[in-house]
Amino acid sequence: MPQPNMRTFLLRRLHSLSGVFPLGVFLVEHLYINSFALKGAERFNAQVAFMHGLPYLAVLEVLVIALPLMFHTFYGLWIVYTGQVNVLRYPYFRNWTYLIQRLSGLITVVFVGVHLWQLRLQALFYGAHVDFEMMATVLAQPGMLAFYLVGVLASLWHFANGLWAFFLDWGIAIGPRSQRHVSWACNIMFVVLSVVAVRALLAFLP
Repeated sequence: MPQPNMRTFLLRRLHSLSGVFPLGVFLVEHLYINSFALKGAERFNAQVAFMHGLPYLAVLEVLVIALPLMFHTFYGLWIVYTGQVNVLRYPYFRNWTYLIQRLSGLITVVFVGVHLWQLRLQALFYGAHVDFEMMATVLAQPGMLAFYLVGVLASLWHFANGLWAFFLDWGIAIGPRSQRHVSWACNIMFVVLSVVAVRALLAFLP
């Protein structure tokens, strides 16, 4: 059985990995599907129908999404609970990103929970039909639109900054120069994905 320090090391590496593979990949794929809203209701509904018609969808959702998401969420909450924030004593840039990463993670947990309930669990338990019209109805409420905008941007920040940490934790970006390059790449990715996500959300509005 691994010693406590080794167990923590392995859990943190697995937590970092799960945030990129498969959750980060699924996030990007999800944004791609949502972007079909820019092509109109018919194209978006066709993509949703295609995804819902995949073979072994339930198995994929459990193994590739639900289990990694549960692990990443609950261990992430443990990291937040046991972590120490010291931005007041040491207001360095990376200390602020450490704090923002934790805050964005908490926002993401709430957002994903509501999003899953609205667009997956209601369909599963009550037979709600997920389509362009359903999303348009949800986002027509100003409060829900604001909630989705904040939740999506927090999720993307959490992913982009977590990806930077992944490259460091796994020894891919070792030196200061490579770490700066990865930081710039992740920041650019955050901006690009944010534009994609916001345009997709606004495409549901009349």
